[in-house]
Formats: sequence, C-alpha cells, structure tokens
Amino acid sequence: MYGGRDNEICELLAADGLVAARRLDEAREERRLTGTPVAQVAVNRGWVSRPRLVQAVAAHLGREHAAQVPATVPLEAVGLVPPELARRHRVVPLRREPAGVVVLPVDPFAPELPDDLAFALGRGIRLAVGDPAHVEALWRRHYGDGDSAAEPPGRGATAEPSADDLAALAVQVPVVRFVNLVLARAVRDRASDLHFEPFEDEYRVRCRIDGTLFDLPPPPRGLAPAIASRLKILANLDIAERRVPQDGRIRLGVAGRAVDLRVSTLPTQFGESIVLRVLDRSATGLELDDLGLPPGVVEVVRRTIRRPSGIFIVTGPTGSGKTTTLYSCLRRLNAVDTKVLTVEDPVEYEIEGVMQVPVNPVAGLSFASALRSFLRHDPDVVMVGEIRDLETAQIAIQAALTGHLVLATLHTNDAAGAITRLTDMGVERFLLASTIEAVLAQRLVRRICPDCRERCAPDPAQLERLGLAPGSVPQGFRGRGCARCRESGYRGRLGIFEIFAVDDELRELIARGAPLEALRDAARARGLRPLREDGWRLVREGGTTAEELARYV
Repeated sequence: MYGGRDNEICELLAADGLVAARRLDEAREERRLTGTPVAQVAVNRGWVSRPRLVQAVAAHLGREHAAQVPATVPLEAVGLVPPELARRHRVVPLRREPAGVVVLPVDPFAPELPDDLAFALGRGIRLAVGDPAHVEALWRRHYGDGDSAAEPPGRGATAEPSADDLAALAVQVPVVRFVNLVLARAVRDRASDLHFEPFEDEYRVRCRIDGTLFDLPPPPRGLAPAIASRLKILANLDIAERRVPQDGRIRLGVAGRAVDLRVSTLPTQFGESIVLRVLDRSATGLELDDLGLPPGVVEVVRRTIRRPSGIFIVTGPTGSGKTTTLYSCLRRLNAVDTKVLTVEDPVEYEIEGVMQVPVNPVAGLSFASALRSFLRHDPDVVMVGEIRDLETAQIAIQAALTGHLVLATLHTNDAAGAITRLTDMGVERFLLASTIEAVLAQRLVRRICPDCRERCAPDPAQLERLGLAPGSVPQGFRGRGCARCRESGYRGRLGIFEIFAVDDELRELIARGAPLEALRDAARARGLRPLREDGWRLVREGGTTAEELARYV
C-alpha cells in the first residue's frame, strides 16, 4: 500500500496526528527489516484504519476522496482515455465533467500526472483518490490484459515523413505544449542537461539535476519525430537533415528568466537523439567569493590572477564547474584598462567587454590557431577553453613568457597532475617551471537537502573506501528524502577544491623532473589540502555525505 512513498506517508500521518512519532519510527524499522511499506505497517498494526488513511492522503494532496471505488466503470467513461495512455499512467477514467475528466490513479502521489494527462488528452484533468488496492483491481479489470506499450511507429510504415510533414507536425498544439512544458520544468528544477532519446518501443526524456539523471514522464512514441523537429526549428537547424549530427542554440524566456540552451543532435538507429545543455547566464555574474572556495584557496587564486603574466590552470572532469570558476576570474579582471580575449568550444556565456572566439574546426579555426592570432591583438589576459594538444600548450606558454596572463582548463585527476599531463603532451619541464603560477583542482558534489537533513552514523564501508578507520568520524548527516529534493536526499551542489601554488622550491622540483608523488608531498608540506580532505570538511559540516564524496575522490 503506497509502496515507495514512505516519507510522504510519514509526514502526513505525523501532521494529522494520526500516528505517534515513536510508532512511525517502529514502522520505518519494520520497513527496513521486512520491506513492508510504512502505510501497510500502520494499517496492519491497527494504528490507523485503511479508509481513514486514504481520506488523509486525499486531503494531503488536495484531491477528491473517492470513498467507494466502483467495481466497474461505464463504457462511455472508459472511452475518455485511450487504453495505451491509461496503461502507461495506470489510471482509470471515472466520468466527464465540464472542466475535463475525473480519473482515479493507482499512484496518486505522482506529481506530474495531471499535466502529462492534460497534455496527452488536450483537456483538463482532475484526480480522485481511492483505496489503492481497489483502484488497481479496477485498472486491471479494464486495462491490465492489454499490451502496456503503444505500437511503435515505423512498423509497417512505407516511408519516413517528409520535411514538410515534420514542419507541420512541429507546430501542432500538443507538440508545442509538450516541448514548452519540458523546457519550463527543466529550468524550474535547475537541470543542467535535458535528453530526448528514441528507442524502438519508447521515447525517453531525462534531465540531469545536480549531476544525476532523472526520468521524466514520456510522450507517446509516435511524437518522437515531431518533438525532434520542434527542437530543431527552435535551434535554427535543418529539419530535413537527419543523417549527420547538428549543433545549435536556443534562446528563450522561462518564468521571467533569460535562458540559453545549447542543442546537439545525434542520428541513431531509431531516430534522432537530442541533448540540450541548459546554460545559466547568472554564472557569468558570480564573484570568486560566491563559489564556495575555502579562504586559503580563494586568496591564492586572487593573488595568482593579479599577476601580470603566467599561467593559471583549472582542472577537473566535465561538469565540475571549471568554466564558472574561470568566468568568475574574468569578471574580476574585466576592466576598461584590460583587454581580455577568450577562445572556447563553444562560447557558453557571453561576457560584456570580453572578446570571445568560438573554435570552428571546419573553417580551420582551432584553439592553437586562435591563440596564435591573439598574440597580434595586444591582449592583457587570454583564456583558453581547454588545452588539448601540444601545439595549444606551447602557444599558451609562449604567451605567458611574453608578458600575458593565461587562464586555461585541463582534464586531470588532481592539481599536481597537471604538470605530468602537460609533460606527457611533450612540453619541456623547464618551460612549465617558468610559467605555471597555480593549478586549481575542483569537483562538484551534491549538497544534502536542508529540508530533510538528519544526523546518522557514517557507513563503515564508505569510510574504508575513503581510507579512514571505522569510528574515525563519529557522526555524519544524510537527507531523508522529501518532495523538495525529489526523494533523493540531495538538493544543489557544493564545490571541493585543492590548490597547487608554485613557489621557487616547487619550480626547481618541476624543472628537475621530480615524479608526481614528490610534487604532491612538497605541495602538502606547503599547506595543500587534497580534494578528499576538503571533501571531509563538507562531510563534517553536514554539507554532503561520505557516500557522495566517495563517488568523486
């Protein structure tokens, strides 16, 4: 009964005073030991009657209470919702009313159910709440024997739709409404990416929130070509070209906010996969002090970017916030008396007062060729989106040697690893010793949801994985899971950092070709706190969990 909704059930039972807190703790423990849902435990123990619990759920959700679930529904009601839609969303239509259709869902807690049904049916939807066992029996009586998936398009089709057909489909009201709904939801939920993925029997829509992918309710599989065409039209891409990848950009306003979406298409065996990167323009307005860098680290960064020349590198995997950090540095450096040039792939955010150049391999404009031209444009500060090869690295070093401040990103596991990575590319050690001023390594970890955070004992297995003895961390925190965090226990992200500041002794070690471990030891002796240790600072403060930290360091 209401399996998988334990946290919400506990909240409403406690709020209504139906079950005492100590009994809810007992129910949670029984759930942990036996797998019986909390709601079923409460009913089995006689703490609350089944009808009273259903009534409380209806009141909690603000929906009609169906005290008596009918054994069957009339045929005219069944016809209000197509069978494949009723099977997919596990709902039974009860009756038509002036504003739309009243339906009984098997799972009344599904948050997006009204919007998804309203989109698919093109009419208003009102949910009623009944005993879940009776609703499921009713649903199975009318829909449970059929195929749960709609017949995928293309089987038996004689030809693909033409460009004119796709253009016509892309402006139909259901398609426009669905795309607008998904884009608005992605921005509202602070998603970083949105995935539209065609498969043989379904069209999957997912969004990445705080680094983790979540499924969104899918549209009918047959709408896949129309949705892809709608997104391509918004991005000014060629809807007739479905054989090669394309890249574009969408600019739109959502909830009063200006949002940029970077669009990338990829042809697959079942249609075009499309990924949208949601670009938050507010990132360009962040100050260094807003990034969450520890005081010692932010002071080194400030000191480094005040230098007239040299190289400052930010390292980390994709999605670790490197671009945001560099843009915060550019914001501090951007002034009337300073000329700033950047080369990026692509330009994600536009910064007023900064000359930004997107790479264009087709036209022969690479990081290296752009940097070579930059040196003839009298810059004070140069930013390189990523150092990927020896030629780019050599020109960046040449720019630093000739009196320019160079900011760049690199993919390495830690800060000191940047030296080894550049050496492996073929850069001479003595050149690195002369030009590298500091390397900042960073990761983003999920923040424990502040609305459901609670104390807990750290998991010994996680402590062991992170190289700590059991009992070395007496207390931890976790997110219990709530509606605000989508039951994940996390909401938002925090940064962990380590700074490799190069002084005279480290320059000598680099020039001599000292191994990586020797560089790390020397940096630790000068106060470098490794990523793992900075992560434990957040664990102790209740910012994140040991489990989350173990995913990244």
